[in-house]
Amino acid sequence: MSEIEEFPLVQFMRDGFDPVGELGRIRAEHPVFPMEIPGGQTVYLVTRWEDVRGVLGDHERFSNDFAGVIGLGSNQEDPGGLGFRDPPEHTRLRKYLTPEFTMRRLRRLEPRIEAMVAEHLDRIEAKGAEGLPVDLVEEFAIPIPSLVVCELLGVPYEERAAFVKIGKDRFDLSAGPEASLQAINDAMTYLVDLVARERQNPGEGLLGQLLIEHGDELDDRTLASMADGLLTGGHDTSTSMLALGTLWLLRNPEQAAKVREVDGYIVDVVEELLRYMTVVQVAFPRFARDDLELHGVQIKKGEMVLCSLTGANRDPALGENMDQVVPGRETAGSHMAFGHGIHRCIGAPLAQMEMRIAFPALLRRFPGLRVAGEVPFRELAIVYGVKELPVAW
Repeated sequence: MSEIEEFPLVQFMRDGFDPVGELGRIRAEHPVFPMEIPGGQTVYLVTRWEDVRGVLGDHERFSNDFAGVIGLGSNQEDPGGLGFRDPPEHTRLRKYLTPEFTMRRLRRLEPRIEAMVAEHLDRIEAKGAEGLPVDLVEEFAIPIPSLVVCELLGVPYEERAAFVKIGKDRFDLSAGPEASLQAINDAMTYLVDLVARERQNPGEGLLGQLLIEHGDELDDRTLASMADGLLTGGHDTSTSMLALGTLWLLRNPEQAAKVREVDGYIVDVVEELLRYMTVVQVAFPRFARDDLELHGVQIKKGEMVLCSLTGANRDPALGENMDQVVPGRETAGSHMAFGHGIHRCIGAPLAQMEMRIAFPALLRRFPGLRVAGEVPFRELAIVYGVKELPVAW
């Protein structure tokens, strides 16, 4: 390219379920796409599957230390979480969480998730009895993941509504970056207080157990940052997947019927919907540790690289018909909806479990479920989704 283009935001935009056409053009013509962001800095957008995988898997050349690179001076501004830390600190903290996310440990949550889903289906049925459309985002897609994260962390029942509100708007860019940063700060303030209370009286949730087993090794803010990372990864993302996945199934009734009737089919459907939807549109930003070259493009030390997970998961190099949902495709395990490398989402098995439980339960309870109105999509968002999903049956 002869000139650096102004930051186009195409990596945050969609046309319904699909990436905007401009993103595909960038992927085809410019493997490393320089963009100028407000303030005059240059960032580099990477969109091809092989290149995204390479950047995300190379923590030797690319750093996740957002606070260190940007030079944040206040802990209150530190975004926290494992996604913004490098080894050895990332390695140290992740080892505390890894045992909590094995399938053996997660299965203890399975009965609770099934009960939550059934309870909310009861509520939906009661609301539907009034003869009016029900917003599936508000009544199902938001509360299920939120309550699962609450159950996982050990958030007191009476505080769960406020906790859900905290996590709701942090990824919505329509209100500007200041609103998103404020939401992050509000979440950290709450979680630091929760950790302090748990330290005095540890409960049965993840926070309480980590304090019992490793309380001397973890200070309150570090543990709160870890919890915030789980909120970041497990709340809005799962909400968006439940809503978008339901919308796609309702628009594809033959697939909905197979999910409803064929035991085990949901496993392939979930994996393919994760790739197809790729609700997290870009990975956490990476920063060049030193001057380096990528596809002939010179990137200076400290400059930011953005990896488009949406672009990577629709890359024709990954397989045929990548703009279609093909459950059971051979490359099903190659998608990067959960990222890649040492920063791959630690809560992936929990998110998959939620969807495998929720989709069949919803479709079996309401076999005549249908979309009952306009479905507005988010216009600019790091985590893509719909604002509401009115349904009737």
